[in-house]
Amino acid sequence: MDRKIEKKKWPPRRIAIYSAGGMFTLFVLYTLIFGDTSSKLNVESERITIEAVIESDFQEYIPVTGTVIPIKTVYLDAFDGGRVEKRFVEAGAMVKEGDPILQLANTNLLLDIMNREGQFYDQSNNLRNTRLQMEQYRLQLERDLIEMNYQIQRTSRSMQLRKELFDQGGGSKLEYEQAREEYEYYIKRRALAIRTFKQDSLLRKLQINQLEASLSRMQQNLSLVKTKLENLTLRAPVSGQLTSLNAEIGESKSSGERLGQIDILDGFKVRAGIDELYLPRINLGLTGEFDFAGETYQMATAKIFPEIANGRFNVDLEFNGEEPESIRRGQTVHIRLELGDLSQAVLLARGGFYQKTGGQWVYVLKDDNTAVKRSIRLGRQNPQYFEVLEGLQPGEKVITSSYDNFGDKDKLILN
Repeated sequence: MDRKIEKKKWPPRRIAIYSAGGMFTLFVLYTLIFGDTSSKLNVESERITIEAVIESDFQEYIPVTGTVIPIKTVYLDAFDGGRVEKRFVEAGAMVKEGDPILQLANTNLLLDIMNREGQFYDQSNNLRNTRLQMEQYRLQLERDLIEMNYQIQRTSRSMQLRKELFDQGGGSKLEYEQAREEYEYYIKRRALAIRTFKQDSLLRKLQINQLEASLSRMQQNLSLVKTKLENLTLRAPVSGQLTSLNAEIGESKSSGERLGQIDILDGFKVRAGIDELYLPRINLGLTGEFDFAGETYQMATAKIFPEIANGRFNVDLEFNGEEPESIRRGQTVHIRLELGDLSQAVLLARGGFYQKTGGQWVYVLKDDNTAVKRSIRLGRQNPQYFEVLEGLQPGEKVITSSYDNFGDKDKLILN
């Protein structure tokens, strides 16, 4: 008797297939969840630069390039315009204070002086004539007073005599009245003459004072114009080197035009251009140093020019202590200008990575063969180091060379 064979629901083959599928699925899930999914890039170790993060003294400074100039320069400007007649010295010569440098000619100025002198002499004559007239009037008044005093004395005696005769009945009243009237006439005339002289004297004194003040002003103006004439001979205001002279024989120069300059060679300073980015941080007294002829020399900012041209502004630095003996005007020096005090900091060497990352992240070595991307924060800097504020610890190693060929990979495999 045949027996029906029942087919098994889970044959070994099916179990094996499903088991294999389940295991593959679990592997994929494990890989997705726990596996390394970061992007990688193989890099040759010989083509990169690796630097260790250190903790050390940090000095923030910037390199600036300056030009040596004299400690003081005096400019020569034309006081009044004119035509260049003579050059007494040439550019580059050493001059002493008061030495003539240029001779200018100005015909209009000469005519102006002659006209002013004529006006001065006319005014002087007016003053002299007024004083003479006043003196003559005074003398005439004295003569008139002498005459009137004489007439007063004469009429007074006549009046007194007529009065006595009239009182005694020996003379007429008419004769007495005539004598008295004549006497009173001369009294009034003398009083009027004195009063007139006083008033006239006051007016003439006022006139004289005005003439004297006018004459004084004219004399001052004349002296000023004559000083202008003397200034047509341009003289050295200080002793030094005439480093430039912009004037040729026969050339016309206008008033105030720059003709040259004299450098005082008692000392030197350095004028340096600095990027406008640092203007808020540059103050008077900042120290700097530069190397020259095997020695290091100290300087300090003495003057700041806030005007910005082509993205830069200028500062003057003067020497602290002795200056190089062989330094000369026009030489170029490279100064390390300090922007802060010396302090302890975590430091990372400068490198080409900064152009790619802006200091926001770097590749840090996880082991000898792997470098991973890490976010960081940088602070101050100098030409050798960046100050690390966050993200790195002393002793860690960082790739500091350029990241241009790394793209945006999360991990680098070093070969």
